[in-house]
Amino acid sequence: MSCYPSLNPGRWANLLLIATLAGSSLSADHHAPAAGSKPNVLFLFADDQTYAAVREYGLTDIDTPNLDRLVKRGTTFTHAYNMGSWSGAVCVASRTMLMTGRSLYDAGAHDKKLAAEIERGVMWPQLMKEAGYRTYFTGKWHVKADTEKIFDEVRHQRPGMPRTNVNDHNRPHIGQPDTWNAADESLAGFWEGGRHWSAIVADDAIEYLDQAKSHSEPFFMYAAFNAPHDPRQAPQEYLDLYPLDRIEVPATYLPYYPYKEEMAAGEKLRDESLAPFPRTEYAVQVHRREYYALVTHLDAQIGRVLDALEESGQADNTWVFFSADHGLSVGQHGLLGKQNMYEHSLRVPFMVVGPGVPANHRMAAPIYLQDVMPTALALAGAHTPDHVFYNSLLPQITGHDGETNYPAVLGSYLDKQRAVIRDGWKLILYPEAQAVRLYNVALDELEEHDHAGYPGSLDRQRALFADLLELQSELGDALDLREVYPHLR
Repeated sequence: MSCYPSLNPGRWANLLLIATLAGSSLSADHHAPAAGSKPNVLFLFADDQTYAAVREYGLTDIDTPNLDRLVKRGTTFTHAYNMGSWSGAVCVASRTMLMTGRSLYDAGAHDKKLAAEIERGVMWPQLMKEAGYRTYFTGKWHVKADTEKIFDEVRHQRPGMPRTNVNDHNRPHIGQPDTWNAADESLAGFWEGGRHWSAIVADDAIEYLDQAKSHSEPFFMYAAFNAPHDPRQAPQEYLDLYPLDRIEVPATYLPYYPYKEEMAAGEKLRDESLAPFPRTEYAVQVHRREYYALVTHLDAQIGRVLDALEESGQADNTWVFFSADHGLSVGQHGLLGKQNMYEHSLRVPFMVVGPGVPANHRMAAPIYLQDVMPTALALAGAHTPDHVFYNSLLPQITGHDGETNYPAVLGSYLDKQRAVIRDGWKLILYPEAQAVRLYNVALDELEEHDHAGYPGSLDRQRALFADLLELQSELGDALDLREVYPHLR
């Protein structure tokens, strides 16, 4: 029996009417849009931002007043996941799933065939355009498709990450001068071209909002920030907010992760080579300081966009979504990157603000971040192709259906790692090491305590392993784990 019940697209018309008539939560003095009008959709997308890097989540000492603003004005899905990746560049897989609506292995099979998807007109912005939207894009792309063919307006398309400098790797070392200055604009990276890329994306979004006022069509805007991906560069004023004595060493700090090589997140992986091995508390504090500063600078740019939306007069008929393509470790569990199955790397922030969206509301039901794609299609009254794996969140947002569409959530990385999350428990497998890890993530969100060796845990491991095998069959994962883990069968 499938873990993924199918949903009836015919429900969306009634749900859309409920949503549009319910009034706006973006600003207290806004009025409800006219019944039947199509709402604008503004999607703000970050890169490498873990779910905990939002102050309102209560897990990190970080300044994010504008993301907090979204949390307070709308609904937050606290357990939004990325399914994984077929490459070290996790963002490529995440964004390909987002644009196509295909699940991980299906998207991987189509990764080099996106020209055919464009020809069929089934990429996310094409479907919005077909439904009567004017479409806008700015920022990070990292998908094997031509933006000019699928968006009406494209500005400042960026690659997967800013160009790095050799001095930002393998640093800092205790007792040695640091080779990197995160505020030095001469080192290019985020400042290549003369203005920080986060500011440029915000500039473009603000200009797009002004332009959209003169068009009769509703808008779909995809503003994709490269931050807080490394190189973690921010203006000095943001770095000054985070002196090292403010930066806590994570509770899960380790000098080495014991399975780093077997799980393909070892010393030769680019993301992991940013800090020295063995990890030191000092190096972790420095990297987290720079990460927090870049997040706070990103937050300020998001605030500029939200202010411009309010000033444009379009806020009361605009749905705003914020998420990220995956999380990041930044020193947790001895890891720096996102190529692992821990919550800090699989989970992302996910906020929704819009007409009728409950304010200051949080939902713990698991979702995938790519659910934003069919949610936007539902709002637009657009066609959702049969191959779209993900589900609209409108039933949950409007209170008509609080159940998750994903009783079991998959995590996957190459053929080196698998994970399954169900009912607050997570099973992680490293086939090359024949290793098993078991966490009660409902009670141990930081994943400090591995239960795999506890007496009496084998039945739970077996139940989760059965869930994982079912997910593999459902999603087309060819990795055979049964011979590697005969005791879990």
